Amino acid sequence: MAILVTGGAGYIGSHTCVELLNEGYDIIVLDNFSNSSPESLKRVSEITGKNFKTYHADLLDKEKVSAVFSENKIDAVIHFAGLKAVGESVSVPLKYYQNNIASTIILCEVMQGFGVKNLVFSSSATVYGNTDQVPIDEGASLNAVNPYGRTKQMIEEILRDVAFSDQSWSIALLRYFNPIGAHPSGLIGEDPNGKPNNLMPYISQVAVGKRERLTIFGNDYLTKDGTGVRDYIHVVDLASGHLRALENVLSTRGIDAYNLGTGKGYSVLDMVEAFEKASKKPIPYTIAKRRLGDADICYANPLKAKKKLGWQAKLGIDVMCEDIWRWQRNNPNGYEKTSRIIALNNQPVHNAAAFLIP
Repeated sequence: MAILVTGGAGYIGSHTCVELLNEGYDIIVLDNFSNSSPESLKRVSEITGKNFKTYHADLLDKEKVSAVFSENKIDAVIHFAGLKAVGESVSVPLKYYQNNIASTIILCEVMQGFGVKNLVFSSSATVYGNTDQVPIDEGASLNAVNPYGRTKQMIEEILRDVAFSDQSWSIALLRYFNPIGAHPSGLIGEDPNGKPNNLMPYISQVAVGKRERLTIFGNDYLTKDGTGVRDYIHVVDLASGHLRALENVLSTRGIDAYNLGTGKGYSVLDMVEAFEKASKKPIPYTIAKRRLGDADICYANPLKAKKKLGWQAKLGIDVMCEDIWRWQRNNPNGYEKTSRIIALNNQPVHNAAAFLIP
């Protein structure tokens, strides 16, 4: 059974590729490498001992997307591809609407044309906006407060319309909370472009000496230590959630949304302390004013995923921090930005390493 993974070279996508291959699925990866590295796919192959087709293509190019489907018998799609920086989305909203929404429409048009109607979509807890509900369940109102979150919310609505219009579709909408961690091998992990937008890669870069200190935005929240509380989920747990969602999609019809989180909240200072313990490195920090719109507390109610998908998170913050530190210590410069991509006339290769030039 062949699964197309769009954005498979990215942080969550690469970890999901490992889990898919380890469970016996054949995968085909499509990625434009705009905010990821082909090196991650080489390492997926190294971890699993398996090769797979990889296409260097953009979802906005309908002709090339159609070629991928024409050349392969695809049974389902896991759709990660998209721009994901909240701050950038505020600065260049049209870029986010064009890239994330238009590319998903093209993907769905091609899927429909080839009779492939099984889809797992990478959504986000940002669709809930700044809700006062804690824990957040899937019945909470959707009110995204930034362009990135709105693209996810809009795509969810588009996919609901698609499923309503044609009941042979089967779609899972996976709303992630805060993915962190890395593969226990230390070979793949989060490799942000430039200055990290998220807490844990910033902390790990401080620990490895790339950043001087962490800035904590606000210590006046209504929490135990004054810093914001969030639901952090290990990326390997998150990847396994995609497999359980895929199994459900392949055996049912219709559309449904699922929170993927731990159901537990940890403060910024909790995470600093846990990372200091894992790395045995001090994490100096300064306190700045809180950012506009940040909620005091936000964590998931994950019971629906447990009941309907048979999935729940297993790994705690100590393991998350240990795995982040192993990845960062072994890869202080991430996947090395000097790697270049060979387009190979956009033909598939069976080993992702063929895309790399030393």
